[in-house]
Amino acid sequence: MTMAAAIQSRTAEKPARPKASHIAHVDIAADLAEAEPAWRALEEPGHLFTPYQRFDLLASWQRSVGMREGARPFVVIARDAEQRPLALLPLALHQGHGVRTACFMGGKHTTFNMGLWSAEFASQAVAADLDALFAPLRDQADVLALIQQPRRWHGQQNPFALLPPQSTINGCPLLEMEAGGPPASRISNSLRRRLKSKEKKLQALAGYRYHLATTDADITRLLDWFFRVKPARMAEQKLPNVFAEPGVEQFVRSACLAPRGEGRVIDIHALECDEEVIAIFAGVADGQRFSTMFNTYTMSEHARYSPGLILMRYMIDRYAERGYRSLDLGIGTDDYKRMFCKGDEDIFDSFVPLTSRGRVAAMAMSSLSHGKRLVKQNQMLFDLARRLRQAFG
Repeated sequence: MTMAAAIQSRTAEKPARPKASHIAHVDIAADLAEAEPAWRALEEPGHLFTPYQRFDLLASWQRSVGMREGARPFVVIARDAEQRPLALLPLALHQGHGVRTACFMGGKHTTFNMGLWSAEFASQAVAADLDALFAPLRDQADVLALIQQPRRWHGQQNPFALLPPQSTINGCPLLEMEAGGPPASRISNSLRRRLKSKEKKLQALAGYRYHLATTDADITRLLDWFFRVKPARMAEQKLPNVFAEPGVEQFVRSACLAPRGEGRVIDIHALECDEEVIAIFAGVADGQRFSTMFNTYTMSEHARYSPGLILMRYMIDRYAERGYRSLDLGIGTDDYKRMFCKGDEDIFDSFVPLTSRGRVAAMAMSSLSHGKRLVKQNQMLFDLARRLRQAFG
């Protein structure tokens, strides 16, 4: 069954749409330098993509992390008859258990995964376009594991929302901000009062301040502190330290130092005093949405005053005052996220078989993902899984 047939069988009640594809040619680049011109062209204004799919972010991940994991670049570029890029899929190819799996680059470090699309093409894309996009991939990949995809981005539908969807393992809390709205529309007055009361203790510290790191020296200093403190925080919570995995620190440092307009590819917000760094939040921004990637806070007595929540209040107000419409705190439904984010991003997974071997793999991946989601949603099962993980290291 073609992808178009699979989609049409799922949406038979909808009006028929044109079946001709807008795609004239598909290239597969195994080298980032080869893909870079089209990639950067699709990052220009008027295109549809999340800040997690910027070339500078994912190229850094591929060089530092992906290559060490044995992942090979598998960048799919769709073009029209005039050879203009219509879409780019920033994928990496993994080989294991006899199956060639193509996943979005970025691994566990990207909250959202999506292609980069011409906005016009994305608004017109039909099932036949996905058939044309996927058909040339079958010689090199067995299955596409396309996880944590936003159904819409800045109000426009992700073309992969045409694929048969599956709920993601974890949700992503979202704060939507009213344009020009009062402060209480994004953070309640009662929460503001509680945080201001706590902050009075910190404001007494010499040199106490909130700021966005802008210089290489400040960024390096804050990251030096983060990579000292985060392992201790994660050990305290009995969580694995993903930042200790090969290449991850190099990736984070490279992306945080890489320039992007007036900011960086990953921006770092901090609360500090003369004595120490108190808390940091780092994430990616695109003029309409800020998405956090990592954070931590001090191990000193100042931690009792909720510096992470205070820093979050500063960040929310900063972005709202600059016209941003939303902010998310990453995958997971931790209690502190729900203090600020009352909604959820609509995200989904798709496991797309390209070969007969891939069909079996897609079914296995889908079942495993579904099982993990059930565990996460059942507190008793989740607590049992956490105890087993701790017991077996």
